[in-house]
Amino acid sequence: MSTPNLHPGLNLGTRHGAAHEGAETIVFGFWIFLMSDLVIFGLVFASYLTVANPMGMAGGPGPADAFDLRSVFIQTMILLTSSLTFGFATLAMRHEHGRRAIAVWLGVSLLLGLGFLVMELRDFAHMIEVGAVPQRSGFWSAFWGLVPLHGLHVAIGCLWIVVMLVQMAVLGLIPVVKTRLLRLGLFWHFLDLIWVAIFSIVYLGGLMP
Repeated sequence: MSTPNLHPGLNLGTRHGAAHEGAETIVFGFWIFLMSDLVIFGLVFASYLTVANPMGMAGGPGPADAFDLRSVFIQTMILLTSSLTFGFATLAMRHEHGRRAIAVWLGVSLLLGLGFLVMELRDFAHMIEVGAVPQRSGFWSAFWGLVPLHGLHVAIGCLWIVVMLVQMAVLGLIPVVKTRLLRLGLFWHFLDLIWVAIFSIVYLGGLMP
């Protein structure tokens, strides 16, 4: 009796043929990439934590002067909801609900991701207005090295969704498109986990008395 090909994350099932058979190796490789990305974020988090104190702010504006917790909370809810809608897209693919259903859920995820970026850019503009710029202090230098790095990843994820929508329309749900959607799903959920850490450590932690 042969051992089924299984991997961490959503498994498509044997009825998906080559997409299921090839996913184990391909997705495992992508997990390694995500772990390398996690190391990068870990280093940037460590740099931030070393200067997340009054001395690191060098007498300049602090989190209470620049952070809008209400806006950041809304961003968090938007990004978490986008993870849910992306999950619906991958489930629609697994259960063969058709390209239209997958595209709709991907489109919703894309709009939520873009909404997150718009709100984040608005918050960045406010920080610049109050003088919370990278050159002001070690604290803000570390902040601008961490949070926009996550935003850049979200922007890349949004671009990736657009590319996958085009590939689905042109190529259809061929095996390579399915495995790419699986990897994109892992990437998108990974960004949510990183954002939860940013929200908890940077924003909530920064506003604690």
